[in-house]
Amino acid sequence: MKINVQSVNFNADQKLITFIKGRLNKLEKHFGKIINANVYLKVQKTSEPENKITEILLSVPGDEIIVKKITKKFEEGVDEGVSAMKRCLKKKKEKLKTYA
Repeated sequence: MKINVQSVNFNADQKLITFIKGRLNKLEKHFGKIINANVYLKVQKTSEPENKITEILLSVPGDEIIVKKITKKFEEGVDEGVSAMKRCLKKKKEKLKTYA
């Protein structure tokens, strides 16, 4: 799986990028046909403590799955996004088994 990380309004450090890639690579255990993943990290300029936006877009054969999380830290957003992706991928896998 090819993973592309883009950060808007800031520069993501290598530690964060490595963390994201590690978490996303674990998704292949649940659904092995993932083509690529695009991760968009954004910082909103607000007074709220939860100003980090994490968007994960997974391309799978015939479909795209998008998850968006707003949290205090990007690591939290990635963890919540990956767990939501796992649920989506499990549902997709069940649908594929039904048609097979």
